[in-house]
Amino acid sequence: MKGDLSTMHTTRNLGLRAVAAVALAGLALGGALAGAIPAGASTTPGEEQYRPAVHFSPEKNWMNDPNGMVFYKGVYHLYYQHNPSGNTWGNMSWGHATSTDLVHWKEQPLAIPTDDQQDIFSGSVVVDKNNSSGFGTATIPPLVAIFTSAYKDASPHRGLQAQSLAYSLDQGQTWTKYGQNPVLNRNSANFRDPKVFWYDTPDGGYWVMTAVEALDHKVLLYKSDNLKDWTELSSFGPANATGGLWECPDLFPLAVDGNPDNVKWVMVVNINPGGVAGGSAGQYFVGDFDGTAFTADTTDPVDSLPAGTPLAGFNDGSYGGWMVNNEQGNWKNGPFADTPAQGTLAGQNQVTGYAGAGLVNSFNDGDWPLGSMNSPAFTVGSDYINFLVGGGQHPRISDKLDNNAPAGDLLFNGFEVPDGSTLADAGWTGTADLAPAFQPATAGGDYFIGAKRINTFEAGGAPGDGRQGTLTSPAFTVSRNFMSMLVGGGQRAADSGEVLEAQLLIDGNVVRTLSGDNAGALNWKGWDVSEFAGRSAQLRVVDQAAGGWGHLTLDHVMLTDQAAVPRSDETTVNLVVDGHVVRSATGANSEVLDWASWNVTEFRGRQASIRIVDNNRFGWGHILADEFIASAQPAKPRLQGYDWLDHGRDYYASVSFSNMPQNKRVMLGWMNNWDYANVVPTSPWRSAMSLPREVSLIQTADGPRLTQKAASQVDKLAAKSSYSEKTARSIAPGVHPLPATAAGDVQRIDVTLAPGTAAKSGITVLGDGTTSTEIGYDAAAGEVYVDRSNSGNTGFHPLFTSVDSAPVTVDGSGNVTLRIYVDRASVEVFAQNGLRTITDQVFPGAGAGQVALFAEGGTARVKSLTVTPLQPSMFAAALSTVKNSR
Repeated sequence: MKGDLSTMHTTRNLGLRAVAAVALAGLALGGALAGAIPAGASTTPGEEQYRPAVHFSPEKNWMNDPNGMVFYKGVYHLYYQHNPSGNTWGNMSWGHATSTDLVHWKEQPLAIPTDDQQDIFSGSVVVDKNNSSGFGTATIPPLVAIFTSAYKDASPHRGLQAQSLAYSLDQGQTWTKYGQNPVLNRNSANFRDPKVFWYDTPDGGYWVMTAVEALDHKVLLYKSDNLKDWTELSSFGPANATGGLWECPDLFPLAVDGNPDNVKWVMVVNINPGGVAGGSAGQYFVGDFDGTAFTADTTDPVDSLPAGTPLAGFNDGSYGGWMVNNEQGNWKNGPFADTPAQGTLAGQNQVTGYAGAGLVNSFNDGDWPLGSMNSPAFTVGSDYINFLVGGGQHPRISDKLDNNAPAGDLLFNGFEVPDGSTLADAGWTGTADLAPAFQPATAGGDYFIGAKRINTFEAGGAPGDGRQGTLTSPAFTVSRNFMSMLVGGGQRAADSGEVLEAQLLIDGNVVRTLSGDNAGALNWKGWDVSEFAGRSAQLRVVDQAAGGWGHLTLDHVMLTDQAAVPRSDETTVNLVVDGHVVRSATGANSEVLDWASWNVTEFRGRQASIRIVDNNRFGWGHILADEFIASAQPAKPRLQGYDWLDHGRDYYASVSFSNMPQNKRVMLGWMNNWDYANVVPTSPWRSAMSLPREVSLIQTADGPRLTQKAASQVDKLAAKSSYSEKTARSIAPGVHPLPATAAGDVQRIDVTLAPGTAAKSGITVLGDGTTSTEIGYDAAAGEVYVDRSNSGNTGFHPLFTSVDSAPVTVDGSGNVTLRIYVDRASVEVFAQNGLRTITDQVFPGAGAGQVALFAEGGTARVKSLTVTPLQPSMFAAALSTVKNSR
């Protein structure tokens, strides 16, 4: 993925670059303001709180997909998607790092930069040993990069994506773009991510390219003798997970159980959104490749409806007694129309995964209309309600759906000064672009009340995120216990060096702050101000931010008796009992419906109804639902039946190294997720790569499947074990901290557990007594999981909090074995010898490193446990001075 495509469902024909420009308009392309670095902030690479110690991260600026990974003359080359000018996606170029051992990386100069004609999107590098391309000589064979040119407006190919070449004659240090690019052009806006390999045949062989038509969910295969002229061989897909864009394919052979007489081929297809844990992920298929076509053994058949009693199916052309409530507005039908949809609606990407002739689809008139649907009442008579759900991922956050102001006292007249007047006339003071003569604004934001509001985007000079200054209100008396206000616009991490917030001042001191959520929509936020009752106060708006979302929007500031209740922007399916929502589900930012289940055992015999809500008018602001069935068993989501490279949230765009010694297959992925990638709280860099993983095929009861382990070089970073238990012991219910010798934030933990009678059991890492990351086994679900809901800093994006799980069967001795790599701001979990993996970022509090064992609902046993510190490999010189100070 090359950008946040939250609007892709309404912009199918825009192409990736254009859609990314829409979704990422105004994202930061520069660093922090001069003089705005907070006191005590580190500027030395390696000293930053979340800087990984054993994973590659660039010294500064944005990174995403690994590109062009190749081994040549004893050196591993890692190229990667890189913004050389900023810390968010943009200006796509190829960065470059090298290593002699896959763990100690040296950042190199920019390899292939963007230019006025094109951005340099993902691709691969091959060693052209026979100089088939003619770019080198017999004695100096070239390295050839095959990459996607994402053409800009200045190019004759504007808006298209096509495959191009560059070559290097100095072992990958400098690159020359081929003068006759592109070499493969389908006149497509979403044709990208070429991975090229040499395919041997009895009479020699040829180059094979895999690339994707992202929106069509197809991998296209081409052949060439010279890397310049390409002929199409075949295509693969759509298959299995198709809930998002297909990207970054790979195709390679592996011997099953190491048997050279039993070789299968693995097709890797990364997808965003639509991953098993939500957002970005990588799936794979095992099958055969005959030099022309790939045939998968592991595509999933169409499933049947779960057994049970139908509650609603929407297949007879009506809603069957459901009540439709469409909010009034300037649209024709409202989100739900008068009858069920028969599939895809106008302007919508293809909707799949529903059953029968009809479904609920709130994309009528696009994402803008709001409304709800309510089923007739029914008696809960089963243990589960199963249904299909899709559309936007906007979970329920409160009971409040409207934008009505709470009861209370409105301050500053809601900024509704007379026309021709400004806040200066109302006694406000300010500095620079936020001088009160420039406010209030009459443009920007959504869900404001009235005609006017504070908007620092519309400050002095030309509108934009570069406007900066302060704006301070007249004094007022705190006469109620709470302050509530509508807030929108951006936010900045505490360590960003930029301040962007509304502040409450008492005696000139800042006592409360709040900011936006990197969104245009304003929503209700506020403070408990009861301790300041009767005192004089002021409100100050501070904007010292530049770049994307570098503005704040504020409206309708009130003193209230109750805490602020945010307006829910949900797209949800809800179960209502006694007038209260007791269960809720949302989509996954996908037009593919998948099964969801509610356990409703506790409500058996009670009256209930189902309410479907579309209260969102922005990206993915619609909901899909179908086939409500009362069942004795939960339905299994289709996604869980597919084969995934990783079941966590942060392993994407993973592909393998070319030209590896001993024909090893080592993969590397981007350790991030497009759901929140642009706002993870790191600076001056953003994103890291996963650990390099050696992959193999093993025979399982379901057929050959991938197993993964960290490359052997990773474990050479191991120091002497700091804590070990070799004698089995019980884990009683509760949390049991391990001795201080087990604590650390850069270490490998090997643990074997017997779940016993415990419902859940496992280990917590990166703890500080209040927060930690929980890694455990859920016996009832038969799953290993990573729970980062209380892992530290999770509030920077609403989709970051997660519990990610992978199906795991205990071994013949009833044990679960985990190898866990902890690296400051990430955990990589390898379960049952790597048959399942979970990779998640986490952002713990400063100094967090405690380790504990836990059990819930019974007693478990720890069979063995070893904690091994890992020696830092990234920015080692800087880290050696600070590793004990954090």
